[in-house]
Amino acid sequence: MRTVIQRVGEASVTVNGSLYSRIGPGLLVLLAMAPGDEEKEIAWMVRKVLNLRIFEDSGGKMNRSVLDIRGDLLLVSQFTLYGDTSRGNRPGFSVSAPFSKAKDLYNRFVETIRSECSLRIETGCFGAEMQVRLVNDGPVTLIVDTPLKQ
Repeated sequence: MRTVIQRVGEASVTVNGSLYSRIGPGLLVLLAMAPGDEEKEIAWMVRKVLNLRIFEDSGGKMNRSVLDIRGDLLLVSQFTLYGDTSRGNRPGFSVSAPFSKAKDLYNRFVETIRSECSLRIETGCFGAEMQVRLVNDGPVTLIVDTPLKQ
């Protein structure tokens, strides 16, 4: 599983010209699923997203998590995070999970994170053409991959 986690002042998703979801201060999380991802990877990434200390404390250090600040979360599926650009100029997506598996994993990720916290959680529309808008705070943007399977 791969994520791009962005600290935001606000973020929104529009689908077919209509607002689909919106959050205030918190995290925009773009998620891509790999074919071998299962519950172990979901649990690991949920813990990482909720506990990643990328919000500033009173001393100006990144010491607080989204849980600490009671921030919002916007979870958006984005299979292109696994785009392979090593050959040619058109990305290949063979290392992304197939549509039905990715949809199931994404839904399980959303369910798991909702069960782990009481924060406001919004989502994108899986499989739809979306326009994602954000105000990146900092800017703080991290790419986080689950550990390689042993």
